[in-house]
Amino acid sequence: MSDKLVEAPTGEKVPEKDLWKFREPYRVHKREEHFEAVLGGSCHCGEVKFQLSRETPLASKLCHCTTCQKQHAAPFQWAAIFHKGDINFHDGHHHLEWYDPTSKSIEHQLPCKVRCKYCHSPIMDEGRNMILMFPSLIDFPDKTARDRFKPRCHMFYPQRVMDIPDGLPKWSGINEDSDLIEDSPPEQIKELERKRKEKVEEEVHPGQRE
Repeated sequence: MSDKLVEAPTGEKVPEKDLWKFREPYRVHKREEHFEAVLGGSCHCGEVKFQLSRETPLASKLCHCTTCQKQHAAPFQWAAIFHKGDINFHDGHHHLEWYDPTSKSIEHQLPCKVRCKYCHSPIMDEGRNMILMFPSLIDFPDKTARDRFKPRCHMFYPQRVMDIPDGLPKWSGINEDSDLIEDSPPEQIKELERKRKEKVEEEVHPGQRE
C-alpha cells in the first residue's frame, strides 16, 4: 500500500495504507444499517467496547500452541470464530493496538493479534477472512448464552502444559488438517480414519469406489 490519498467510504481522503481502518472488523456500523447487537463486551479497563450480531459463534476452540501460551500468559487460549462483519467496535480502530507474532511488528498486518492499547487485554486474533475473539470479554446475560460458546475441540494438544480429560476432540494441529490424539472420542477417531481411507481409495481408483 502507498501513501497516496484515496477516498474512504466516509467520503474523506485518507492514505491508501489506512483504508483497513474503514473496513470490517473496524468499520463502525451506522445506526441506519442493519446490525442487530445480541451480545456486548469490553476489555478490562472499558476503553474498548464492542457488540456482536451473532449469539452463537461459528466455532469455539481451545488452542494449546506455545504462541498462545506466551501471548496470553496462560496454559491455553479460548477463542470463538466469527465473520469480520459480526463485530462492531464502538470506536472503530481507536483504543486498539496490533502485533504480528511472525514478524514481531506492531503495524497492522494480517494475521495479527489485537489488544487494548491501555490495559493490554487481548481482544481477538484477526485473520485474513475471520476473527477469533475471546469469549471471556463478553458480558453474558445468563448461563444459556455462555453455554453457546462452550469449546468444541482442542488444537495443538501435544503442546499442552496440562491434561484436560473432558472428552472433546483433541487435534495435533489445526482441526481436521491434523490428527486426532489421546482422549478424543473413539467414534470420532474411527470416523476420521474411515474418511481418510475413502480419500486414499478415491485417489488410487478415481470414480471406482461404490
